[in-house]
Amino acid sequence: MNVHWHRRDLRVSDNRALAEAASGESSADESADDGGVLPVFVLDPEVLAHASPPRVAFMLDALESLRADYRESGGDLLVVRGDPREELPRIAESHGADAIYWNRDYSGLARERDSEVRLALDDTGVSRAAYHDELLHEPGSIRTNKGEHYSVFTYFWKKWRDREKDAPFDAPGEGEVVAPDDAGDLPTLADLGFDAPEAEVPAGGTSPARDRLSAFCEDAIFRYAEDRDYPGRDATSRLSAHLKWGTVGIREVWQATDAAMEQADGDPDEEGTEAASVREFQSQLAWREFYAHVLSARPDVVSRNYKSYENNIDWRDDGEALRAWKDGRTGYPIVDAAMRQLREEAYMHNRLRMVVASFLTKDLLLDWREGYDWFREKLADHDTANDTGGWQWAASTGTDAQPYFRIFNPTTQGERYDPDAEFIREYVPELADADPDEIHGWHELGPEERERIAPDYPAPIVDHGERREEAIAMFERARGDD
Repeated sequence: MNVHWHRRDLRVSDNRALAEAASGESSADESADDGGVLPVFVLDPEVLAHASPPRVAFMLDALESLRADYRESGGDLLVVRGDPREELPRIAESHGADAIYWNRDYSGLARERDSEVRLALDDTGVSRAAYHDELLHEPGSIRTNKGEHYSVFTYFWKKWRDREKDAPFDAPGEGEVVAPDDAGDLPTLADLGFDAPEAEVPAGGTSPARDRLSAFCEDAIFRYAEDRDYPGRDATSRLSAHLKWGTVGIREVWQATDAAMEQADGDPDEEGTEAASVREFQSQLAWREFYAHVLSARPDVVSRNYKSYENNIDWRDDGEALRAWKDGRTGYPIVDAAMRQLREEAYMHNRLRMVVASFLTKDLLLDWREGYDWFREKLADHDTANDTGGWQWAASTGTDAQPYFRIFNPTTQGERYDPDAEFIREYVPELADADPDEIHGWHELGPEERERIAPDYPAPIVDHGERREEAIAMFERARGDD
């Protein structure tokens, strides 16, 4: 018998290590008999120490769905709590397992944990095999001519796009998954020491993931390039949490987008066509992998700037401004609507992630790590690679980053991408009776006008024009230009 250790792959279909464990065909143990596969999930206290209520809520829902999928085929998911370095050897011994299989994770902490698990299994004589599964192209497989990882997305994308993609892996067949005598109960959030999330967290599991993927590829993907930046339009896939937790396989997602490309009108290289919109969505999948490749090569980007400056960046220490940003009380309507969406849904539209990140780092002049920590706390889809990449892009400290002198104007962003203020009014009810011109011109109104229109909504906490100049000067000092 083999064991499959689930981590960020909470699905049965298109799961490479699970498929290999079920077939028994790997380098883990050539002599392993065909005794089926036992799926296992370990609730690791060290991992949970970095977790948050929305993510754990999504994970538990996905685990419940995964267990139900296994039970449909006569198996079950063994759930244990403890250190995987201790639990996995114990499980292998108690169930007479020949080998343990898992899919690789690419963060520094995950690689360190997996290395220690391998050593622990070596001490017991249990074979192990780890597989590339989370991405279409493994970190290190796409490099510059000098053999280095790419730090500019455009060049990475060209190679990534043209590489052949694997087909999805089959799920284990009927009777190939083992049901342990005691599969263990799934804990509650409270059992794990977490409060109920503030947000309404979306459902986890493969079925809702596939529903989203199917609906998106039947309609919105063909308008994606045109609509994706407008938060009030239902134009994005909302697959981010499912990709983070692996409730749907990336090869299955790619296959669905490839099928959409075959149905799309026009040329993918011709702007404005349906095919170009499909290509634009596929490029977002590539962005996800680009940042994962960067994190694999530079695990320090979680806490350190990717880009070096001659001097330190003089980030401010302003707890009051940080609290206003977190609470959606900055007096900039599009920023506040986005921050309230985050609290309510454990999600934020991608365009707005850039807007609020720019506002924190360039208008409030606060360290990007403050924003990263808040996203990690509130997002159901928090992904270390994507979030560090996105925050450092906005802060002008990362790979292929926004130049320090190009600073989002939050008013312009609201006017352009929410012209009728429908999104803003949905999430900022204090402005429900204001007209779009009043909302987008909030920073220009006097105290009496603001009091008349929306007495409970705050005045802007900073002047964007002044802070823009301060931000440029701050970065020029860091560059040694002053």
